[in-house]
Amino acid sequence: MRELSSPTITGLEVRKDMIKMIAIDLDNTLLDREWKVPAKNREAIRLASARGVKVILATGRMAASARQYARQLGLDLPIITYNGALVEQGISGEIVYRQVIPIPIAMKLTEYLLGKKVFFQVYFKDRVFASEPNPYSLRYTQMTGVEVETADIPELLAREKEGLDKILCLLEQEYSSTIKQEIEKNYGQDIHLTSSQNNNLEIVKKGVNKGAALQALAAKWGFKAEEVMAIGDSPNDKEMISYAGLGVAMENAHPEIKRIADYITSSYEEEGVARAIERFVLTNP
Repeated sequence: MRELSSPTITGLEVRKDMIKMIAIDLDNTLLDREWKVPAKNREAIRLASARGVKVILATGRMAASARQYARQLGLDLPIITYNGALVEQGISGEIVYRQVIPIPIAMKLTEYLLGKKVFFQVYFKDRVFASEPNPYSLRYTQMTGVEVETADIPELLAREKEGLDKILCLLEQEYSSTIKQEIEKNYGQDIHLTSSQNNNLEIVKKGVNKGAALQALAAKWGFKAEEVMAIGDSPNDKEMISYAGLGVAMENAHPEIKRIADYITSSYEEEGVARAIERFVLTNP
């Protein structure tokens, strides 16, 4: 775990009135195995919100699948979706800002992926497309409630004017590193690569990540980094864990996330989110 450098934090003795904003990842962090919010997590968020703490969700998911959780929790605050590419109000759905992969870059990337026979999905706001059905698409629909539409991707991009929010690729282990290296080499100046699962690669616009979006929202509300807590588990949480004054990793987190975190809470199966909020927001350490 990284050392805490802020003079207002000694070890992990964070004043309960110090944290004013909490950013929470969804999958394998806030949600359980059935993609529901456990009662303990829900109650901890309710109590933190009642104290005036701004609680936001920060996910790689599309907004259409994240809104349901904001509504369940009564959080009419911005949701960071698509790893920071799209930020919108949780209940109203009003877009706060959006940063897309330009169509010319998206065309080149998808042409490359089609040539390599890599399965991928492309995301436009509330819609997601794949060139052909895939078991992952079926599971994605089951998990999110959003249907993956089938389309001719080059034709789809030729009609699109705004750009893509995200491209998600499923990579076979034996080709994973080669594909990543080639994409980074050929398109790295325009895109950012991250991952939320061991076998996936998520592509967004250069400069887009959860940390940048979190920092922008904190600045909007006048909060300093040391007043922010971020909780996550995957490589796509790296930037927000690094930015937050208090970065919390789940016990089930990727080793890289555990290494940079200030504190490791229990796993998502043991309501680790609730435990972290109780320790650093609701009660004295």
